Amino acid sequence: MSKLLKYRESLNLTQEELAAKSGISIRTIQRIEAGTEPKGYTLRALAKALHIKETELLKSPVNEVVHYQLIKLINLSSLPFIIFPPMNIFAPLLIMYFKKENNLMVKQIASLQILWTLVSAILFFLSPFLNRIFSIDFPFILIVAATACIINICIIILNAISIDRQGRMCIFLNFSFL
Repeated sequence: MSKLLKYRESLNLTQEELAAKSGISIRTIQRIEAGTEPKGYTLRALAKALHIKETELLKSPVNEVVHYQLIKLINLSSLPFIIFPPMNIFAPLLIMYFKKENNLMVKQIASLQILWTLVSAILFFLSPFLNRIFSIDFPFILIVAATACIINICIIILNAISIDRQGRMCIFLNFSFL
């Protein structure tokens, strides 16, 4: 029995009623109940309509072994490339790909680095304008770059410690770029 079918029946909803409530077609609901895993908008709309978390509709991995030491290594692989931001994304992705460690925590590590790189780049490019607006005599861009590096180091180290001690990330996103 699929998870969607179980939740739908627990709320005494027909497929037609769930389709109307979620805005998802009846055919899509039938496919998901037959075994297709929902993704993206469909997953969000169904979870919202059923008043459950999105993860509750996803299939549970059967006996998935989590290699915490490898995940910690993937997380720490960003550290040597703090000064060259694109590599702090590619290093974990390369290790993930070659070691075939493709789980949610590793995707979160890469997504966190992607988001932090984007935020840092935006702040980095805005810093000359802020320097001019506030009439600061020293190069504000250096402060922004140093602060971005220090914050990223803290994120990586905090997550490594948390993965080591608790088996989960301390700082994570509620979404994934991957």
